[in-house]
Amino acid sequence: MASDYSVSEDGLTYTFTLRDNVKFHNGKNVTAEDVKYSLERASGLLDGTVLVSSLQTLQSVDIVDEHTVQVTTGSANLELIYSFTTAIIPAGSGEAEGSNPIGTGPFSFVSYKPQEGLVVKKNPDYWQAGLPYLDEVNFKVVSGADAALLELKGHSIDLYSYLTDSQAAELANDYQIIAAPSDALQAMFLNNKVAPFDNVKVRQAVCYAMDRDLANEFVTGGDGTIISAAMLPTLKDYYVDLNDVYGTGANVEKAKQLLAEAGYPNGIEFTVIVPSNYEAHVQTAEVLADQMKAANINFNIELVDWNTWLEDVYRQGREYQASICAITCDMTPSYLMVRFQTGHKKNFINFASSAYDEAYKKAEASMNLEEKAKYYKEAQKIFVEEAGTAFIQDPPITIALNKNLSGYKFYPIYVQDMSTVYFNNK
Repeated sequence: MASDYSVSEDGLTYTFTLRDNVKFHNGKNVTAEDVKYSLERASGLLDGTVLVSSLQTLQSVDIVDEHTVQVTTGSANLELIYSFTTAIIPAGSGEAEGSNPIGTGPFSFVSYKPQEGLVVKKNPDYWQAGLPYLDEVNFKVVSGADAALLELKGHSIDLYSYLTDSQAAELANDYQIIAAPSDALQAMFLNNKVAPFDNVKVRQAVCYAMDRDLANEFVTGGDGTIISAAMLPTLKDYYVDLNDVYGTGANVEKAKQLLAEAGYPNGIEFTVIVPSNYEAHVQTAEVLADQMKAANINFNIELVDWNTWLEDVYRQGREYQASICAITCDMTPSYLMVRFQTGHKKNFINFASSAYDEAYKKAEASMNLEEKAKYYKEAQKIFVEEAGTAFIQDPPITIALNKNLSGYKFYPIYVQDMSTVYFNNK
């Protein structure tokens, strides 16, 4: 909704210039009042309920004139600008958005049925001239990768993301298969508060014993990017390659040595929880379970549905030992790394390190990009040395696309932008 913006020298005030004649899906023009309402609602200024955590630093949202909105924050943060992608909705419409969402995007809401899907239609008043091309898009909910594969074979789906390498090979003759780096980091997450992973040497042993090269080759055809720390390689200014700490192949003897030093001369046995709806994570678990036996690291795989994983592993339960899954990132380096601060509500691995906390806080506070990058890299090194968890790879997003479709775009973060997609034969 902004055609331009500026930031004050002290980093505390953002001034946004609004585009002319942008319309909501209900046909009404977007106004400065709508922007003020939306940002106040997202930040908690409206009623105390914070909807976008990174925006809770906002102190005020003021209308300068009908084309200008000024936002004042409580602290300077070089990464905050990326949080202003929050949706702009009509002033006062918050309560109705759940049942009849109204926005400004290329498609407007038609219907939603839980466990079935979402239908949207072309917005003829979209502010970007000529877009979208499609009249309607149906986002379909399927029960899992196997069900999606059957539908793809039956050509009832035109586009599907997160194919495994074997699925991509199976569909190669009937679909365009395209891939790009994802915004996800896959790992064997280790609960640092639960035995045996409350011992740093055991966690290090897991990192040494894991053959990341094998997992990458078998599950993603070698197209993934092997990683060791919680930072997307695509965030190049902040990423540091630490794969040489433990290596990308398996160092079985080093793993056995560390287990013996930790008091486990006969090895360890534990359970790895994996969400069953992500075929790539299930395959990774199966590959590693077989491979890591050589280092006397044995684990059982427990498959659970997504909601169970969220409750038992990620949100509240946290009584698990280990889990293979992935965490996603936005366009800021802090998004992933903030969660590993001691006691942070999203720190589901219960990692605790005063050295990490100190480095992270310095990175967060810095108003110099080079200095900020230095501290983020320092925090990554601490996390890897203390083996907070065993990261595996940044898997590719591999997509099956109808051969008659063109215009699909990949983004640094995971979105499905259908506004530029079109049929070649229509």
